[in-house]
Amino acid sequence: MESPSRSGVFDAGTDARVQRFTESISFDSRLFRQDIQGSIAHAAMLAKQGLITSDENAAIAKTLKEIEGEIERGEMVYRIELEDIHMHIEQTLIERLGDVGRKLHTARSRNDQVSTDIRLWVREALDRVDEKLRGLQLAFLGRCDGDIDVVLPAYTHLQRAQPVLAPHYWLAYIEKFARDRERIADCRKRVNRCSLGVAAVAGTTLPIDRNLTASLLRFDGITANSLDTSSDRDFALESAFVLSLIATHLSGWAEEWILWSTVEFGFIKLPHAFCTGSSIMPQKVNPDVLELTRGKSARVMGNLTTLMFLVKNLPLAYNRDLQEDKPPLFDSFDTIEACLELAAPLVAGAELRRNSIAERLDKGYLDATTLMEWMIAKGTPQRTAHHAVGAIVGEAVRRNVPLEKLPLEVMQTHAPLIDASVSKCLGAANAVAAFQSEGSTAPVRVAEQIAAWKLKLGLRTQA
Repeated sequence: MESPSRSGVFDAGTDARVQRFTESISFDSRLFRQDIQGSIAHAAMLAKQGLITSDENAAIAKTLKEIEGEIERGEMVYRIELEDIHMHIEQTLIERLGDVGRKLHTARSRNDQVSTDIRLWVREALDRVDEKLRGLQLAFLGRCDGDIDVVLPAYTHLQRAQPVLAPHYWLAYIEKFARDRERIADCRKRVNRCSLGVAAVAGTTLPIDRNLTASLLRFDGITANSLDTSSDRDFALESAFVLSLIATHLSGWAEEWILWSTVEFGFIKLPHAFCTGSSIMPQKVNPDVLELTRGKSARVMGNLTTLMFLVKNLPLAYNRDLQEDKPPLFDSFDTIEACLELAAPLVAGAELRRNSIAERLDKGYLDATTLMEWMIAKGTPQRTAHHAVGAIVGEAVRRNVPLEKLPLEVMQTHAPLIDASVSKCLGAANAVAAFQSEGSTAPVRVAEQIAAWKLKLGLRTQA
């Protein structure tokens, strides 16, 4: 059977090898719900405009819903000669309704039809990812109150830098995922424009109502230029970029917790339900979910690159190259959703190894910067204080003691203004308590941010 898309102009049938090469039903079948949704709206618009009768519209809508049910139950037999899901649905409709089914494609092309279907699919997928990101934020937020008394070393260059409250770490990830959600919301605005009605490339001479179709499909409006719409995949690329940033944040978190779960760090115990063992070493508890989260992020970023190269030199307007946009786009969404589905329960189920953290908290001179700022507050110029504290740390390193154990008179040889009151800023706990600035790890600031995020995420109402 030839594809219904081939007109009478052809003087030979399609080579079977071409059919195999050009088919997309193997991957675009997942668009069936969106295709039927769009077709029902399109038929309703055609009836409103007098291009089909109300009885024809009712028959089309009823039969399309029947076809949808059959596809959901796995009853449709896919044939590569029908190329894609759009032709499978239309051909089935024609087989059942005859000429009434043939009227459905009035004033539309597969170009605007496919674009609309992808927009509908991406819109739903973005909403799912957004909700899963919110769940991950809630998982991190759910740790904050219970971990409020834990002080962790923060790192720069993977070297111990300054002490922070554990919830300050959790809030950092909540902020990253908040920006991801903002990008999703912004991207969704450009996704949520209706392509139907621009037809193949120039529009249509028939009296259609594109705004009605857009309203029926809950789009915010219509695309403005038929040439642009026929070629546009910006919304798909932007979605892939947003997903790539989410993947970047997930990969960074996974890397950090992989390190934290090692004996060398000893910061965290991962829930065993999210770990695997070794085929030969019985003691192993491997962080495979985190490692695969880190690894799968590469696929998402690679998919973005694929999409960028796909469109980089296409002339206006539609080109068949665009058929290849769906596999990388679908894979990016599938991969991110799979990672997020495991990330939230993994975060919620992990345990901080409090004793291990506390035993080594005085390593690395986390309070050195706080000592420097104590001297600045006493009137010492920053660069002078910076040099003096460096010398003091050097003394502590040679004696193998933390700063709070270094004799006062030794400190005074490098900074005479230091007196006994300096003890209030030494030690990790005192250093944390000394912070003041907004956005810092100061206990009062962290408490403010926890409260603010509970409000933002709907866990607490405004008093």
